[in-house]
Amino acid sequence: METYKILLVDDEPDILDFLRYNLQKEGFQVFTAGDGVEGLRKAEEIRPHLAILDIMMLKMDGVELCRQLRTRPELANMLIVFLTARDEDYSQIAALDVGGDDYITKPIRPRVFMSRINALLRRFERKDEAEAEQVIRVADLAIDRERVSVMRGEEVIELAKKEFELLSLLASKPGKVFTREEIFSKVWGADVIVGNRTIDVHIRKLREKIGEDYIKTIKGIGYKFEF
Repeated sequence: METYKILLVDDEPDILDFLRYNLQKEGFQVFTAGDGVEGLRKAEEIRPHLAILDIMMLKMDGVELCRQLRTRPELANMLIVFLTARDEDYSQIAALDVGGDDYITKPIRPRVFMSRINALLRRFERKDEAEAEQVIRVADLAIDRERVSVMRGEEVIELAKKEFELLSLLASKPGKVFTREEIFSKVWGADVIVGNRTIDVHIRKLREKIGEDYIKTIKGIGYKFEF
């Protein structure tokens, strides 16, 4: 079984020690950084499977760090969890809006914390299984990544390249909300400049071709695939 690498970024040494102890006890490789700038450098260096970021930090806060991490194509599959002592709705929305996968409030209870981390890391196992299968079968659609084709029964649904990549991304994790930043990074690439309405146009075209019921809009955040 793969040993997962986890990066902790927090400017409170006691929190770093506490989290590192609990994660190492479960067999994870743990790396730490004391601020966002150091966290960005270490993430690029070690390419962790998961990063745990405090929101309130000097030099670079967790939200900005997450935004920076999500622009790095080599870190596209990294999971990001936010830690914060605040439980206001706007903090949670800001964290998810920039590409966070989960949100844990302080004080941290070890059992709950580890349960959430293990649940998130199971995504990698599901992702490996999905990538081993070239054909994603969801609802009545068969999405063939190798042939770049979509079938509904015997019907071939003709999609443009970016439409196919967008559908393949959303359908790879049904129920997961993909933020606009994630979609831009994974479908168009961080270095490609496109208009703000590009995603919306492609979503509209996809709905016209595969039906209105599969892709749901999560207002202010992004989109998810449901069936």
